[in-house]
Amino acid sequence: SQLTRHCTKFCQIFYRKVSFMKKLLLKINFVSVICQYNLPIMKELLYLKDDQLKDLIEKLFVGYREIFSDSKKVLDKYSIGLAHNKVIHLLSIYEGISITELLQKLKVTKQSLNRVLKDLIKLEIIEFKRDEQDTRVKHLFLNDKGKKIFYEIFQSQKKRIYNALLNSRSEEVINFDNVLSKIING
Repeated sequence: SQLTRHCTKFCQIFYRKVSFMKKLLLKINFVSVICQYNLPIMKELLYLKDDQLKDLIEKLFVGYREIFSDSKKVLDKYSIGLAHNKVIHLLSIYEGISITELLQKLKVTKQSLNRVLKDLIKLEIIEFKRDEQDTRVKHLFLNDKGKKIFYEIFQSQKKRIYNALLNSRSEEVINFDNVLSKIING
């Protein structure tokens, strides 16, 4: 917000020109302004410690584990694993994605992706279609069986996420999504 920018600018200008005690007082005043007006700057981040970051990383690990453990029965039913699940998920979102684009999204080697694709072909879950303009390019699609498997996996994973989002305020959901995007994009 504009108030935040003004406070930040004010601190930057005067922070360099005052003595240590004045700097300390200025910082205290700045924090009190943040607290008083409940500015969108998270007060906790001013004091974020390594232990808090470690806890956050652990929560990300555990969240990932729990989301995918929910779908474990479905994956076991079809004798597929997490790598297969990731490919199926991406094919459900990006219908007709090329193998090159899929490699970029997964950030895996061709060899790793080929192993997974061979398994999915054996299970008759995916289809390839050659590009009309460049026949060297193959596009990937989930067939009806693949869509059915994706839906089963998605239904098992969606419950946990849906409940968490349902029990959160809308601003928490938006902020969580923004933070995740910033983590992903570095």
